[in-house]
Amino acid sequence: MKTLGTIFKSNIRQYGMLLALVMVMIFFQVTTDGILMKPINITNLVLQNSYIIVMALGMLLIIVAGGIDLSVGSVAAFIGATAAVLMVKLHIHWSLTMLISLLVGALIGAWHGYWIAYVKIPAFIVTLSGMLIFRGLTLLILQGEAVGPFPVPFQRLSTGFIPDFFNNEGFHITTVLIGILLAVTLIVMDYRSRKNQQHYGFEVAPVYLFIAKNVLISGAVLSLCTLMASYKGLPNVLVVMAVLIAIFSFVTSQSVVGRRIYAMGGNEKAARLSGVNTPRLLFLSFINIGVLAALAGMIVAARLNTATPKAGVGFELDVIAACYIGGASASGGIGTIIGAVVGAFLIGVMNNGMSILGIGIDWQQAIKGFVLLMAVFFDVYNKNKS
Repeated sequence: MKTLGTIFKSNIRQYGMLLALVMVMIFFQVTTDGILMKPINITNLVLQNSYIIVMALGMLLIIVAGGIDLSVGSVAAFIGATAAVLMVKLHIHWSLTMLISLLVGALIGAWHGYWIAYVKIPAFIVTLSGMLIFRGLTLLILQGEAVGPFPVPFQRLSTGFIPDFFNNEGFHITTVLIGILLAVTLIVMDYRSRKNQQHYGFEVAPVYLFIAKNVLISGAVLSLCTLMASYKGLPNVLVVMAVLIAIFSFVTSQSVVGRRIYAMGGNEKAARLSGVNTPRLLFLSFINIGVLAALAGMIVAARLNTATPKAGVGFELDVIAACYIGGASASGGIGTIIGAVVGAFLIGVMNNGMSILGIGIDWQQAIKGFVLLMAVFFDVYNKNKS
């Protein structure tokens, strides 16, 4: 028990939020009479929160670097409007439209990054300005109207599902096989990581805890895939999310760029004196979140099959909250990709569960605000305690 307590304390951010997610899911599963974990609702939960998770991956890097981006909701709306105009009014092919939209997102990120990284204007001011600019441009492009519908291939970005190569009616075998492959891959990766830590003399968790952790994670993956296989299988957007999560997890934990971002967030001056080109790193971080906001904007537009002037309102609050609730530090230098994903799902489960129970949007906003405050308090409390 002492070992378990020590491990939990050393990973309190990660395990604490994961435990909170499990408890919230159990609570809503009971109070909604089992509706929460029904296959169709799980699929809807993934689709409803996909854009939050995509943007949270980029927002985490910004927060870790010591910045903030308030413009992501407006940028997502602007890109959705741009894509709609290109496809519906200018009749540009959907694939070229997606490429143009991602490039526009990168340019928007570069615009913000230039003022923040090189002119040294605070990120809060620059991105607040961007939030107003691109919200206004969205209204200008759409001229106050909803634009749609979109070509079916574009819609499949958010509403499509991977094909079942076995053509089995009623149960998506391909989804289950992907779940098994993913579970095995996670076990192998964790085993290799454990062996490397032992090789270099680092302390590792006891064998029984290693086995228990992998059994729980594998069980969760297989259960999720089995549930989704009984409906329509894995949504296309979930595959996109999984690839992005894998890439960003590798970048933040295994790459030189990731280590430099954490160093910059921990102590920008020390990182610069150590040879890190901090302005360029911050500049690239904002280009990255611009591209992800563009992707999120297209996901939202594809799901609604229309671009609306009010799309993206409040997105930035959910994205920032997901990072903080997932364990990112308000002062920078601390945070994980998995934590941000857990935070996003926690918000998503709360939204979904409260909606099923018929709780009004007023109380939903108040409860989410309180959870965010408690997450930041938890961060500050632990930092002062240590």
